[in-house]
Amino acid sequence: MTKLHDLYADYGQSPWIDNIRRDWLIDGTLAELVAGGVRGVTSNPSIFAKAFATSSAYDDLVGQFNSRDPETVFEHLAVADVRDACDVLSSVVASSQADFAAGLRRYCDGFVSLEVSPRLARDTEATVAAARDLFARVARPNVMIKIPATIEGLPAITEVLGSGINVNVTLIFSLDRYQAVLDAWTLGLERALSNGHDLSAIASVASFFVSRVDASVDSLLPEGDHRRGTIANAQVAAAYEVYLRHVNAASTQRLLAQGAQVQRPLWASTSTKNPSYDELLYVDSIVGDETVNTMPDPTLRAAQNHGNFEKSLLIDPELRATTASLLQGLAGEVSLDDITEKLEVDGVRAFVASHDELLETVAAKLRALA
Repeated sequence: MTKLHDLYADYGQSPWIDNIRRDWLIDGTLAELVAGGVRGVTSNPSIFAKAFATSSAYDDLVGQFNSRDPETVFEHLAVADVRDACDVLSSVVASSQADFAAGLRRYCDGFVSLEVSPRLARDTEATVAAARDLFARVARPNVMIKIPATIEGLPAITEVLGSGINVNVTLIFSLDRYQAVLDAWTLGLERALSNGHDLSAIASVASFFVSRVDASVDSLLPEGDHRRGTIANAQVAAAYEVYLRHVNAASTQRLLAQGAQVQRPLWASTSTKNPSYDELLYVDSIVGDETVNTMPDPTLRAAQNHGNFEKSLLIDPELRATTASLLQGLAGEVSLDDITEKLEVDGVRAFVASHDELLETVAAKLRALA
């Protein structure tokens, strides 16, 4: 047993890894991570771009495609990676489904996320079409389609869930938007039920981005201010309270009674951006039941080596409420609404830039292999 196993068994939080690489699938690295306690995988254009740029493991696959269009080739490669990763996670799927069926957990694990093109973040209908297409192409029950929590993304989330497709809602920065995501999930599950889908087979997580909030808030606070490095986790504490209220609401309870899984909060962007902060500031402090923490490689290794999950600010209700109340200390000085709105815009823009970079990398490989 590892610390990651303890994190799940003792605290109810699922450790996922925020990375996917073809060479990990070939050499067994991902399988070793799963054996060590990793229970899911997330990806995004930045991750794929780095993998393509630093590995020759994709060369053989690239050479197999007749298409010379970088986007078409990338989609084939991403689908292949995610499909194979889903198979590696099959043991986690089976064990979590057994726990869910026995009533031991209110969710299933073992998912691998694949994102619709970030270029579609402001296009509802195109996002829905892309999500359905990717889900069908991966053809694995444990693939999760990532859809950004933009205003235009909210109805897409509802429609895709209503189609019986697993959804990872990404790029959530504010409490108001998180509540809107929960509402979209509720409506989506109600629609799925009306459409005759088995609710127990539809999984969803809501990815709340953490460290970027501190990076933005800290830049507006004086050097040495005691509030630096505290606001991101305060938002997490407040978001967790929103989640707990949501799962106890009558509308959610009706869905759970029909066999639905809960939509878990997923803490994303959990590596520290400030090197003076504890490297596990956004891990040890935000452990909570029915949550996920998706970590990049270095953060995951640190959690494996010296995670101290008893430090969590979320477990004790009084400490959680006290932590959430830190948000009130910003009033009049820093507009968290303005910050989180900008973070969403910047986040979409950054993913589009990474997507474009990725296509350039694929195009270069196509030219080299021609």
